[in-house]
Amino acid sequence: MSISSHALPAAIAVLWTVALAGQAPNAPPAVLANATGLNCAFTVISTGDWKNGNAEATVKPSTLSVAFRAIDTQDGTAEAVGDSGKSHITVRLLGNYLHFMQMDPYGALYVTSVFNQEARPGRLRAVHSRHEYLPVVVRGLTSRPEQYVGDCEVSR
Repeated sequence: MSISSHALPAAIAVLWTVALAGQAPNAPPAVLANATGLNCAFTVISTGDWKNGNAEATVKPSTLSVAFRAIDTQDGTAEAVGDSGKSHITVRLLGNYLHFMQMDPYGALYVTSVFNQEARPGRLRAVHSRHEYLPVVVRGLTSRPEQYVGDCEVSR
């Protein structure tokens, strides 16, 4: 079976439209768009390091709690409240994702992403990453790259 020279451009146009539609961003869900606060609990941590030039990670239980207040998805701002105090951060709502980005004056980057996916009733799946490195390990402080997995409760 062959496609005629008249049908080929039409077939290409249909495939191109389908491909573009698959890439179109979803409208943000109301649960994320209307959130003014989040209380997050992260129960698993993966810590990265380099031993003899090779990257490795360890996974352990965690009890990290992070809260976000005064979330404004229109202006892209919020306040983060956590173990490092309260600070102004950048917020970005795209499709099914609500992202929080915080950079400290020393260069560390903290990113939290909340997904429009329930982990359990009333709590959305979330990850929290800390991009930080110190020459020595300091107990009680972030001194290596960390990724936390947990969930968040939304408040309005």
